[in-house]
Amino acid sequence: MLQTTAESPLPQADAADPLELSLVVPVFNEEESVGPLIERICSAMTGFTKPWELILVDDGSTDATLANARRSLTREGLILRIVELQRNFGQTAAMQAGIDAANGRLIATMDGDLQNDPKDIPSMVGELERRQLDLLVGWRKNRQDGLLLRKIPSWCANYLIGRITGVKLHDYGCSLKIYRASIIKQVKLMGEMHRFIPAWVAGVVPSSRIGEVPVTHHARQHGTSKYGISRTFRVILDLLSVMFFMRYKARPGHFFGSLGLGLGALAAIILFWLFIDKFIFGDDIGSRPLLMVGVVLLLSSVQMITTGILAEMIARIYYRDDLSPNYIVRKIFDREHQDT
Repeated sequence: MLQTTAESPLPQADAADPLELSLVVPVFNEEESVGPLIERICSAMTGFTKPWELILVDDGSTDATLANARRSLTREGLILRIVELQRNFGQTAAMQAGIDAANGRLIATMDGDLQNDPKDIPSMVGELERRQLDLLVGWRKNRQDGLLLRKIPSWCANYLIGRITGVKLHDYGCSLKIYRASIIKQVKLMGEMHRFIPAWVAGVVPSSRIGEVPVTHHARQHGTSKYGISRTFRVILDLLSVMFFMRYKARPGHFFGSLGLGLGALAAIILFWLFIDKFIFGDDIGSRPLLMVGVVLLLSSVQMITTGILAEMIARIYYRDDLSPNYIVRKIFDREHQDT
């Protein structure tokens, strides 16, 4: 039995048999889709002449997704590994688990609900190499989703993300992407940040090394969508986090310190005026609300500056010691370990 925990890394393939491509697919309660998905992937990759592997990450499914996927472990000509997570950690953590397990020089990711078309993968690999990119993002130009609940919020989110991060793409939300493994493995995905992967990659390489290409998109055939209109609010909150991390990840003290100095300057102006008013003009300031405002601003300034110092200390500890993954693997199944 191959098994790993939060403290142990996922096993890697033998360096003597290098893989060109690892296809990572997170799945959660996709019992009806996972079988046809594997069939479509195998059919789409028939003409791909270089070695490749398929990594399915079962994100704590409560239906027959895992059992249906394991039926393909003995399929001839398919290098399949199934990473079973201990519980449902979310799509970002599942994607990170698949990326960590990948052995290919290139890594492709896609959804497991049959809406992405694996036939686009070989051409995207060629396009990435031709344009010498580190990340190629799929653009669902003819998206087969509802207008009000899916398309319009997505358009707004893509515009905001592009404006704030500086990485202008038509479709941040498309899971069909091709990465150079050496680049994406420098990025640690947390929370629900899979939507902002191009922005995180832009922190590792120039944005000119990130491109997009139109891809096919199908309507959902089985099951129900895991996303609703509530995702819009989470995207806004995540976007604020992305903006902070992109600009101040390595220097959070500058962010909090700037706020603290601004509040301190305003407090100094107010208290200086009250000092003049009291000791030069002789006015009573003890009951004036402005005095309370000045004191609160001064205390807030001290709090912000000290928070910035603490944030700097935490950031240094993070960069030095943060090696733990944000998921726990229960088991890994492959051709040699099908029943353990």
